[in-house]
Amino acid sequence: MKIGYARVSTEDQSLDLQINALKQAGCKKIFTDYGLSGKGFDRPGLHQALATLKSEDTLAVWRLDRLGRSLPKLIELVDNLGKRNVEFQSLTENIDTSSSGGRLLFHIMGALAEFERTLISERTRAGMEAARLKGRHIGRRPSLTERQVQDAVRSIASGKTHSAVARQYSITTRTLQRYIRTLNKKDKMHAFSRQHD
Repeated sequence: MKIGYARVSTEDQSLDLQINALKQAGCKKIFTDYGLSGKGFDRPGLHQALATLKSEDTLAVWRLDRLGRSLPKLIELVDNLGKRNVEFQSLTENIDTSSSGGRLLFHIMGALAEFERTLISERTRAGMEAARLKGRHIGRRPSLTERQVQDAVRSIASGKTHSAVARQYSITTRTLQRYIRTLNKKDKMHAFSRQHD
């Protein structure tokens, strides 16, 4: 059986064009999502469509972006359909995984998506390395400066509890203890290096 899925992202759009095309393509059931973005894949109509599909069925959409806008997630979804022995068809792009040409096209799209992910990862690493070489801090700003940690240690030594000091700096007791451990390690390393100079 061929099952259709249609989606529009705003309430002033109509589903008629998609539904008519899916009916002409032979869809016996059509599930819809109205006024929902294609960014995520957590949509009630899509969930119903996926739950209805059985082995040897086909999920059809009018256009690929009606299913979702994230290419890696689209490929993952279609791969999962394939594992369930369910075919996929996109009418506008002429993708049909029941044919060898359709499967090839989808695998090429998968390879391109993987290539894009690799490029983004490489650019991110290169940017972080460039920032590090310029002396810029990478990542989240520390909750406490080294001076604040030293003040916190002095406060604890003078009798204040860990939780009271943590509250003073608006951090958790665990975070404070982690900062103190890091400071102690640094102090030990400095002492060791001075002994061996």
